[in-house]
Amino acid sequence: MHLAAQAGVRYAMENPSSYIHSNIAGFVNLLEACKSANPQPAIIWASSSSVYGLNSKVPFSEKDRTDQPASLYAATKKAGEEIAHTYNHIHGLSITGLRFFTVYGPWGRPDMAYFFFTKNILKGKQITIYEGPDHSSVARDFTYIDDIVKGCLGALDTAKKSTGSGGKKKGAAQFRIFNLGNTSPVPVTELVRILEKLLKVKAKKKLLPLPRNGDVKFTHANISLAHSELRYEPKTDLEAGLKKFVKWYISYYNNGSKKSSFR
Repeated sequence: MHLAAQAGVRYAMENPSSYIHSNIAGFVNLLEACKSANPQPAIIWASSSSVYGLNSKVPFSEKDRTDQPASLYAATKKAGEEIAHTYNHIHGLSITGLRFFTVYGPWGRPDMAYFFFTKNILKGKQITIYEGPDHSSVARDFTYIDDIVKGCLGALDTAKKSTGSGGKKKGAAQFRIFNLGNTSPVPVTELVRILEKLLKVKAKKKLLPLPRNGDVKFTHANISLAHSELRYEPKTDLEAGLKKFVKWYISYYNNGSKKSSFR
């Protein structure tokens, strides 16, 4: 199960080489080690919903085009999918790529909006909310970590053996790509409203146009393939998931004088 990566769309503009180093060179290093192993392992790895890029057809399906990345991060994940196919084809590695859709929850990434919105709301700092053209909403298919974990386990449980030995392919090997999302895109403004309710603090909001930094206006997963093949069935709506996150956040950071009465 290969989950290591340089994640995040915006940071790619500041440090592009770190994305090439981890998401491409690092992935190739892993595949090189796996192809030579005896027996070869089956590989499950984290791709990303960002590979859909400028795709406007919704919900996003695994069969949709993914050749229009909107960020360098997306391009490295798309490159990973193509590289994975090459190692599957040449060396017989069984490989499954999972396209995660905006994963959130306890122990999440501090650079994601739900995380730093919580931090800044509690500290009384202004938060920036981006809008699409004509003040349209930016929406994300927020997927709670527990649901993602179940999808990962489903992929592991259904992975077939690799067919190579000593780097040589002996037969066709399994190659799969699945969306793991929640199928219910939620506007970022609604995310903020839920956080205000849970934290019992009114956010200081600033609305700005969505910048050209690789962010896309919306994500929306079609999970029918994962449902049929992995028995993937997300059960956590955004408010229930954020309630668990906020409870963890307040317990973990203890927020000093900004303690919430959250229960």
